[in-house]
Amino acid sequence: MKQAFLGWSVVFLLLGCSKETPSGGSGGTAAQGGAGGSLGSGGGTAGTAGAGSVPTIAGCNIFPADNPWNTDISGYPLNANSATYIANMSPSTGFHPDWGTLTEEYGIPYSTGTGATPQPMTWNVDWGATDSDKLPCPTGGNQFCYPIPLTAPIEGGASADTGSDRHVLYIDTAGAPSNCTLYELYNAQNPTGSSGWTAGNGAIFHLGSDALRTDGWTSADAAGLPILPGLVRYDEVMAGEIRHAIRFTVSQSQQGYIHPATHAASNSSSSSLPPMGLRLRLKASLATSSFSGPTLVILTAMKKYGIILADNGSNWYISGECNQGWDAYMDDLVSGLGKVHGSDFEVVDTGSVSTAGL
Repeated sequence: MKQAFLGWSVVFLLLGCSKETPSGGSGGTAAQGGAGGSLGSGGGTAGTAGAGSVPTIAGCNIFPADNPWNTDISGYPLNANSATYIANMSPSTGFHPDWGTLTEEYGIPYSTGTGATPQPMTWNVDWGATDSDKLPCPTGGNQFCYPIPLTAPIEGGASADTGSDRHVLYIDTAGAPSNCTLYELYNAQNPTGSSGWTAGNGAIFHLGSDALRTDGWTSADAAGLPILPGLVRYDEVMAGEIRHAIRFTVSQSQQGYIHPATHAASNSSSSSLPPMGLRLRLKASLATSSFSGPTLVILTAMKKYGIILADNGSNWYISGECNQGWDAYMDDLVSGLGKVHGSDFEVVDTGSVSTAGL
C-alpha cells in the first residue's frame, strides 16, 4: 500500500507566501506565460469574485456550478456518524485562519497566465510518477511536461525548507471562462536553468469538468483534491461573498476517503476518525450577529458551502491565500474565528467512505 504523505502532518509550521511575487504581482504577462501575482496592495493579476454563480479567478470559472466545491449543502441531511466524527476532531478547539500577508510569508500563493513553455517534470519520490497526471512533452521523450512558468511562486518562497509542502498552484487561463486548466505541485523545488520542475506530485484539473482523480491517487493535497478551489481569497472576502467550500485540516484521520477526495492521509483503521473529503457545515443555529467584516463573510460561507477535510495538520485550520491586503484584518480574523469551535459544526452526508486504491 502506498504511504500517505507523512510530511504533510507537519503543517503546524508557518509556511507562507513567496517573496518572488511582490505585492500587486509582477511575475510576467499572460502573453508571456508569466506568473501573475495574487492581489496585493497595488492590484495586479488577481482572482475576481465575479457576478455569476461560480467563483472565478482571472476570468476562469473554478469548476462548474454543480461541482462539489460549489454546491450549497445547507439543506443536506446529517451524516449518521456526525456526532462520533466531531467528538474525535478536538471539538473544543477554535478555528484558525492559516494565511497572512506577503510580509509574513504565510499562506498559499497562486499565479495565472497562459502560453508558458512546457517544462519537464522530475519526481523526487518513487510514487511521484504513479500518482501524477501525464502530459507528454511536445518534443517527445518525456511523459510529463507541465506549462508552469519557472517564475511561479512557491509556498514559503525560495528559502523554504526543501522537505516542506512547497506547493505551486498555477492556472493556465487559455479557454477562459469555462475551460481553463489548474496545475498543482507538491514539494516543488526551486527550478534551475532548463531542467524544469522537480516535485513530489503533479495534478492537473480541467476546470470545466467535474471529473475526479483516479481512486487511490493523491495530488498536491493528501486527499487527492485540488487546493486552490478551497482557499479563502482576499478578493472574494472583500466582495462580501465566498461561493465555495473551504479547505481545512485536523490532526487525525482514518484510512479512507469520501468523493470528491480520492486518497487518505492516515493508516488508521479507526472508523471513528474522520475520512478525507468529509464535508461539514456550521450549524444554522449558531448566532453570527456578533461577528462582522471578513469573519462574518467566512462564517456565512461555512453555513452554506461548508468545509472539506483535505489533509492532516493542525486542528481546525482553514486555508487561504497570502495577500498583503490581509494586514488590516488578521487580528480580527484570528480573534473572531477563534470563538468558533469544532463543536459548532455538523457533518453532512455526501457519500460513503471508500478505501479503493489505497
